[in-house]
Amino acid sequence: MNPTPPAKPKFGFLPQIDSPGYHVLLSAVAILILGPLGGIAAAYMNFSLGFFVGGQVLAGILGSAVTYGYGPEGKHGANYMQTMAASVAGMAGMGVLIQAMTWLGMPMPPTHHLMLFFVCIGMFGVGLGMVYTPILVDRLKLDFPSGFAVANILRALTDKRLLKRSIGQLGGGTGAGVVFAALAERIPAVSASQLSASTIGAGMVVGSRIAVPAVLVGLIGRWITPYLVSIGWLKEGESFRKIGFLIALAMILGAAAVDMTLIGVEAVRRLRAQAGKKAAEAEAKDAWKQVNPRRLVAWIVFWAVALVVVATVVLDQPIFFIVFAVALTSLFVLINGISLGISDSNPISSAFVISVLLMSGLGLKSPLVGLMCGSIVLISCSVGGDMQQDRSTGWRLGTNRTVQFRYQTIGILMGSVMCVILARTFMEAYPVLKVNTFADPKVDVGQWQSAMTFKFVGALQDIGHLAPYKVTALGIGLAIGLVTEILRKVIHASARYKEFVKGSKKGFVVGWILDAIVLPSPYASSFGGFVEFWTTFWFAVGGVGSSAYNSMPKPKPKPGEEDLPEDMSTTSLVGGGLIAGEALYALGVGLHGLIQNVVLKPTAAAAPPPAPPVAPGS
Repeated sequence: MNPTPPAKPKFGFLPQIDSPGYHVLLSAVAILILGPLGGIAAAYMNFSLGFFVGGQVLAGILGSAVTYGYGPEGKHGANYMQTMAASVAGMAGMGVLIQAMTWLGMPMPPTHHLMLFFVCIGMFGVGLGMVYTPILVDRLKLDFPSGFAVANILRALTDKRLLKRSIGQLGGGTGAGVVFAALAERIPAVSASQLSASTIGAGMVVGSRIAVPAVLVGLIGRWITPYLVSIGWLKEGESFRKIGFLIALAMILGAAAVDMTLIGVEAVRRLRAQAGKKAAEAEAKDAWKQVNPRRLVAWIVFWAVALVVVATVVLDQPIFFIVFAVALTSLFVLINGISLGISDSNPISSAFVISVLLMSGLGLKSPLVGLMCGSIVLISCSVGGDMQQDRSTGWRLGTNRTVQFRYQTIGILMGSVMCVILARTFMEAYPVLKVNTFADPKVDVGQWQSAMTFKFVGALQDIGHLAPYKVTALGIGLAIGLVTEILRKVIHASARYKEFVKGSKKGFVVGWILDAIVLPSPYASSFGGFVEFWTTFWFAVGGVGSSAYNSMPKPKPKPGEEDLPEDMSTTSLVGGGLIAGEALYALGVGLHGLIQNVVLKPTAAAAPPPAPPVAPGS
């Protein structure tokens, strides 16, 4: 299966590489431990913040602990496991779509119907991601920075010292996350501060150049809120994000328009550069790259048909818009894959909103139909991008592509089940998650910002009847996004600027001020329009602390040692642990509340005279 003969494992109890026992071992660890861990963290982050940090790094490190006994060849097994675990996490994070259904007042379909719908979307999305892999990974040779980082990590973790150090830092961060979460749950003063370990941890992962712009927009929003009330854009007592999310969304679209244009130009340039080269033809003969194109096309067609049937027959959605969403997905998985490969950004929210706007132009009036159709694009772009990123990791390691595809499909199946279960678990334990804060912004949601749900519901509620001031807000945001991203591209393309920024401490400070304050990335600053101010504050605390620590002089590696990859830095590992720890604590509380509210209460209430029956679904 691999380009070199399988090596014997160091420990006699380990099954031989590529044997049935070997794949059973890897699948069991990924599906029972690593996948649920990443899925819990992803679901919790999307409910609390509105975005989630991919679980590839965490799964890769922990997976390497299992495959360490196989030596350097263990990197393939670790790659299989992180592929499956990341698929579980990505699908579990889509539970916000179920939350959006609740906010919009949609009658909740039966659990098995939702799971079937998500399975069909996920399987269709990974098929599209796989069919575009030869273009994006093999032919265009896009970088896929996160995939590159994971490949480096899997190589590095054949070193026992690095493995122990990584697990220790992750474990310490996870423990601290549990403690932070417990304090916020039990001590009113801590809860009032809206302190969140996962918010700080996310800031630690992304750094100050991403986190600081978010808090600046939050400050601006608080400052201009009275003015927005005076001109009728907000009502007295409403949060800035009630209108800020539209400006922020348009900023993303403006920046994405610039990036997509440049990405198209870059794609054409790379295609021309690769034309006529025989190297690509020679690489295509490598056994580990081979896939059966007929089977892959049959896979895509089968799941596309299954998706249309489930959406129309089982969920009673209009066939025209479902088919239109499936067709749009075929385009967006390619576009978003190019974006991810070049910029390490997968603009799934933009794909969702653009799709809804296009369908609105074709006569779509129902926000519920828009949500179901947008879900097809959103999930497919998410899992398709993960597929391409994982294939880029496999390309660098020489991992068998067909086997990796099989692991990913199993992860999609598990993630679809976890998506529905975790969404309902969290919403039963924390009823505030069921409250449509777009319609009722005065509700105190605490740490449960649900920014992605807020964004989707806000866009869907305006289908076909955008108020004039909201059109103005979109125009302002679009202009900010376009102008800011164009200026950033021009400045960062300057050789003199690059030399100045890298050449001195003064240049470094000027570069930071430009990126974080003067001309921050619209993708980063838009976050301040989606969440409340104190969330952006703790996000910035983590980002500034991480950047400050990483800018300190570090001891030089000893002779024969190499620097750790960026994704294995102390702050990234501890930040990821904080996220996982708070997510695990929240899940424990959520399960406890679910058992009490759903399992124990009906039993305890059986003795007294029965109350009037409650209609199903109420």
